[in-house]
Amino acid sequence: MVDLKRRIKIAKGEEKAQLVLKNCKIINVFSHEIIEGDIAIDDGKIVAVGKYEGFKEIDLKGLYASPGLIDGHVHIESSLVVVEEFAKAVVPKGTTCIIADPHEIANVCGIDGIEYILNASKDLPLDVFIMLPSCVPATKFETSGAVITDEDIKRLIDNERILGLGELMDYPSVINCNEEILKKVEAAKGKIIDGHGPFIEDKELLAYLASGVKTEHECSTLKEFVDRLRLGMYILIREGSAARNLTELIKAVNPYNLRRCLFCTDDRHPEDIIKDGHINNNLKIAVRNGLDPISAVVMATLNAAECYGLKYKGAIAPLYDADIVIFKDLIDFEPVLVFKKGELVAKDGKPLFEVKKFIDNKVLNKINIKGLKEDMFKIKFKEDFVNVIELVPFSLITRNVKKKVVLRDGEFKCEDNDGLLKLAVIERHKGTGNVGLGIVEGFGLKKGAIATTIAHDSHNLIIIGDNDKDMYIAALEAEKLKGGIIVVSQGKVLKELPLPIAGLMSDKDIETVNKDLSEIIEVAYNKLNVSRNFDPIMTLAFLALPVIPELKLTDMGLFDVKNACYLI
Repeated sequence: MVDLKRRIKIAKGEEKAQLVLKNCKIINVFSHEIIEGDIAIDDGKIVAVGKYEGFKEIDLKGLYASPGLIDGHVHIESSLVVVEEFAKAVVPKGTTCIIADPHEIANVCGIDGIEYILNASKDLPLDVFIMLPSCVPATKFETSGAVITDEDIKRLIDNERILGLGELMDYPSVINCNEEILKKVEAAKGKIIDGHGPFIEDKELLAYLASGVKTEHECSTLKEFVDRLRLGMYILIREGSAARNLTELIKAVNPYNLRRCLFCTDDRHPEDIIKDGHINNNLKIAVRNGLDPISAVVMATLNAAECYGLKYKGAIAPLYDADIVIFKDLIDFEPVLVFKKGELVAKDGKPLFEVKKFIDNKVLNKINIKGLKEDMFKIKFKEDFVNVIELVPFSLITRNVKKKVVLRDGEFKCEDNDGLLKLAVIERHKGTGNVGLGIVEGFGLKKGAIATTIAHDSHNLIIIGDNDKDMYIAALEAEKLKGGIIVVSQGKVLKELPLPIAGLMSDKDIETVNKDLSEIIEVAYNKLNVSRNFDPIMTLAFLALPVIPELKLTDMGLFDVKNACYLI
């Protein structure tokens, strides 16, 4: 009752608030206007807006005050850093809340990975809410590190920071009423379910939505946007690192459908966060493409909060959390100050908080490879007309082509086949000894090998190279590092980035990780002559994903995506 009386007296102007932000241009996401005034904050909550006094006052001299920004769908693992370092990177960009899908670490560590993210993020000046991964393993065509069942979902779903079921990628199983996936949907107990259904249309789309799917972040065309919006879905407009859909989709946003649209990053890599920003980058791009600034802010705040049922977030109004971003202008959206529950946590792009990292032993030492030896990279064929993975420049799509190759006693060697490289996927979770082998065209690498334990979605060890010795050395180094990215040439490790957390993340700060990753990429281009038509690490990581056409490689073998079968 004391707190209630105090709030009422502060609002009446009879008592001073703990903090008052003076002379702001306040973005009102309810009335779609900018109101000049003060913001009274007490006990982490906004008490009132108007003319107020505080024990502490900060004169903002006409700067813009926005609610804290919300990322509606993000995989923290894509930043290559732990959640504590992720917070230090994105909070200064104005992001005060994220809806995270720990799909990547769950495919390696299962429930242990999800609980690790929950524990590591609980004391940060960044609200981290979780959507439980719905598809672990992602497919049955590769060996994953874990399985998440409907019973696992039931056990976790009541956690107050778990908002629902993560992206339902296996939409064929949904619309075909696969019992296993429907049990997961039912285990979510009516909480929100994220979609992941590009290209579905007509009655199949309706069947997908009948399962309870409510959001979509995979729209890439205006037709997809409109089709899903008409059916009541929330549209998460994505601007990530690999997938950049904002410039196209923002054309479809208008005053009538605005309130069903929000922003997300999905996968955003270290360089892009450092250089361009986070959700504030979505704001900047949206405004540059014709959306009015207040509408952009509404999408980045109130819409996201309402979509995911986050009470008292996403607005500057009485009783709302005092998560506030101060912008110099509504063009570049560079934060000057960031407040989290009334505490100043970032200034001029720099964090004002330190983090104590929580590292769980259950997410360490996740490399379990049996029988590593150099001759495991030998490829033998019965015929000299073989299937080759042909890369498509600036795309994750590959082509399945037949090529005549030169063989020596049935063995394929890169030195006899100019432009063709070996690709290996080595199972690294259960020590099965599985090794998938294939041939890639277009990558351009010479005299070396590149390896990474980031290989979507099951994250086995993937290696590309033009000789067995360097591929073997890269594999040994990945095992030694307990996960990471490695570049080898002529028997020497040229550069590496250790990723000890699940083989996916570093415990270093994002600037250090970005520096190491940038150097790896430059070494790949300049020393190994990788074609600049491809990001050497991102391209490699997606060559093991057996849901993107046409031809991919898993630890179980060469996989024809269109026909959903292995090629012998």
